[in-house]
Amino acid sequence: MTGLVLASASESRRAMLSAAGVTFKVHASDVDEAEIKHALIAEKASPVAMAEELAKAKAVRVSRLIPEAFVLGSDQILALDDGTTFDKADNMAALKAQLKMLRGKTHRLISAAVIANEGAPVWNVVDTARLYMRDFSDAFLDDYLESEGEELLWGVGGYRIEGRGAQLFSRVEGSLFTVQGLPLLPVLEHLRECGELRE
Repeated sequence: MTGLVLASASESRRAMLSAAGVTFKVHASDVDEAEIKHALIAEKASPVAMAEELAKAKAVRVSRLIPEAFVLGSDQILALDDGTTFDKADNMAALKAQLKMLRGKTHRLISAAVIANEGAPVWNVVDTARLYMRDFSDAFLDDYLESEGEELLWGVGGYRIEGRGAQLFSRVEGSLFTVQGLPLLPVLEHLRECGELRE
């Protein structure tokens, strides 16, 4: 065993693990997320199943390259209650349109984590947070997008709730770790069970 490998280039996931005192290496997967998601949508998979399958694909891909390690793959899906899902916005104009669609509504962020070893998944967890986006003004939205910039495009929701993005919401139900893209506490518990963290 060579420890934990994070199969993601996500700065948010790196930051969460580092802040929690976890030692890990990073090896971003090269899975075609769009292709996998397209196939899952065609199969009418639920948002939960989509998050799980994408996280599993990332973990397994990297685990086949580093079979002796625990490889953590994670993914997040943003969904409305009717099952409509959203992808990361391609540009700031698309992000603005997306946030206008979400404004004044409730949506879910579904975060899945899968740990793989020797090329196969050995553990998984899914957690969901419900977010109530307030009915903010166009002026607020313009100022928010201008001040936060293109870093917002890295997240599926187009907000960083650990920063100024908190002002987009009136209420959040669930773990802020889940909102940021990783169900951290169950992951830490499993790493303790595996001996990767001290009890």
